[in-house]
Amino acid sequence: MIDLRSDTVTQPSEAMREVMALAEVGDDVYGDDPNVNQLEHEAAVLAGKEAALFLPTGTQANLVALLTHCQRGDEYIVGQNAHNYLYEAGGAAVLGSIQPQPIDMAADGTLPLDVVASVIKPDDAHFPRTRLLSIENTHGGKVLPLAYLQQARVFTQEKGLALHVDGARILNAAVALDVPLSTLSQYCDTLTLCLSKGLGAPVGSLLCGDAEYIKQARRWRKMTGGGMRQAGILAAAARYALQHNVQRLREDHDNAQWLAEQLSALGVEVLAPGAQTNMVFLRIPAHEAAQLGPWMKERGVILSVDSVTRLVTHLNVSRADLERLITLWREFLTVAESDKRENVTETRAIYG
Repeated sequence: MIDLRSDTVTQPSEAMREVMALAEVGDDVYGDDPNVNQLEHEAAVLAGKEAALFLPTGTQANLVALLTHCQRGDEYIVGQNAHNYLYEAGGAAVLGSIQPQPIDMAADGTLPLDVVASVIKPDDAHFPRTRLLSIENTHGGKVLPLAYLQQARVFTQEKGLALHVDGARILNAAVALDVPLSTLSQYCDTLTLCLSKGLGAPVGSLLCGDAEYIKQARRWRKMTGGGMRQAGILAAAARYALQHNVQRLREDHDNAQWLAEQLSALGVEVLAPGAQTNMVFLRIPAHEAAQLGPWMKERGVILSVDSVTRLVTHLNVSRADLERLITLWREFLTVAESDKRENVTETRAIYG
């Protein structure tokens, strides 16, 4: 099957499975797992931070990040469509009594800093304490501009806020900009980094920050059920991903750009700004959207089809796979157009 629903569907390669099988392990809760310890060190160096923490999921990594930054009754400012506000089950509010203050995101995925300033609460007993600005890079495949990251850093320092980046796909942003990760992460206090999307590891995310912050985050990881034992099997996969699968993200980006161009040539509406990284967003007419998903699945292609449809390229999708997709899509449009003409003819026959 050609699966373009998400880069979360990636499978570990044979080489990755081999390092997992041979991984030296220990009890990570005791700090004894050599692969976990090495992974956390390597990730901290990569991000230009003092320390890092290995967690099983991105959702837990973001939750632990917020719990470490904020106390009960504090708030974080976040985008209306940000993952750690909209798609993580309200964990910060439910488990941490941390109030989100969502605001509308700009078209490029940034949070307008003048709007952020307008929702920061005064030091008054009536209000929660505003502690944190949380941004997302990439957001919907869009890369946040370096100039914006610089401005956000200056802004949060002036306002006395911490700055957290949900960086599930931040390495896609670094590869797209052709800069080291540390060039992006130098502007934030903390960031999360997902290993199980385009990097191809089966499990895991990282939280990076200064040493004291990560010390406190480790306690929250334990409290939220993230203390793992012989986690070196997973950490070995993560280390392989960071060593071998970062620069190959460029291939995913190139494939997404090619796909956007080919679909546009077929008359499919590709939403702006096109493919900056590994995602293409399309607007599909309602009469086609209802048929496209099942039609493609019968022919070996899995899509999540809606009026706005996201296609995601990743390491298990080749250019040849995408060429087959374009061939099938062309065939589908031909069939859909034929059905449309038949329906018009039948309608005219009925109503004269």
